Amino acid sequence: MFFFRKTPKISSSSRSVSCLEKIEIGGTEQWLLMRGKSVRLPVMLWLHGGPGSAQIGFAPYFQRELEQHFVVVNWDQRGAGLSYRKNTSTDMMNVDQFIADAREVTEYLQDKFRQNKIFIVGHSWGSILGIKLAERYPELYHAYIGIGQVVQMVKGERLSYEYTLREAKEAGHAKAERELVALGEDSFYDYRKLATQRKWLGHFKGVMYRQPMEKVIVPRMIRSSEYNLMDMIRFIKGSRFSIKHMWAEVCNINLEKVTQLQVPVFLCMGRHDYNTPFELAEAFFNNLKAPLKTWEWFEESAHCPNFEEPEKFNKHLIYLLRHEMNGLSVMNTADHKMRTP
Repeated sequence: MFFFRKTPKISSSSRSVSCLEKIEIGGTEQWLLMRGKSVRLPVMLWLHGGPGSAQIGFAPYFQRELEQHFVVVNWDQRGAGLSYRKNTSTDMMNVDQFIADAREVTEYLQDKFRQNKIFIVGHSWGSILGIKLAERYPELYHAYIGIGQVVQMVKGERLSYEYTLREAKEAGHAKAERELVALGEDSFYDYRKLATQRKWLGHFKGVMYRQPMEKVIVPRMIRSSEYNLMDMIRFIKGSRFSIKHMWAEVCNINLEKVTQLQVPVFLCMGRHDYNTPFELAEAFFNNLKAPLKTWEWFEESAHCPNFEEPEKFNKHLIYLLRHEMNGLSVMNTADHKMRTP
């Protein structure tokens, strides 16, 4: 239990893949979990949140249905989860390096599964990487799927703070109001102070709507065979390390100038998301030109519809990527399909 880790087989078929693999990416060892009913299925690479919120240790629980239709790849990014090491270079903890890492992972998967293109799914911090990858390397990807889409960090953090303070006042929660007022709306620049705002944002259901994050994630991680006890400690250390060394750069992210992508774009947003406020994602979506784009609301979710409403989320993705994508080739380029918010 302390050191052993494995991923269970999907079936006895020789075509299935269930592999927990360590590879060298960007000059350092990083971990991939690859699971699918057949190696011939389309590959779907997940870019987790954070920075540092690795998901190999819990995401497979929510992705079983996807594994029947895709080779689902969870990647614990540099400095996070299984890929965290004490000697991880802080000089390499920057957005450009992560984009380079993601491209290298993409090309590794293309070669391993003999596919010219793959799908990418970006959640929260991962949605920054996803948009930048789709913009720079459209030839590598079938489509981009965004969850809890980041747009403009400063605007988003201020909206998040305003929402949390407003909820505290309306609820008459004196302690929350007092702590938030003491922070101020621009306190998010200090990642240590950000934790206080996020604590109250979680309390007022702006992160997870149905139940707190720890009740959704922690039980699955404890029961995970992909993470052992030492890996759970590594997960915590990696999360703290990544935020500490990347948050200042992340705060400067602004994707508002991205108004056109050459790949289909599918955004999935929780109706109650104020971790990455949905208003900014709506504006981004409406201003974006793409060969195909759709928007899907998740009414019982905040920032994590893939974990809060996994059945609906998985069905939605399967439909989009196995049906709507099939029709893209016969669509007139002047008649792009769009489902609006």
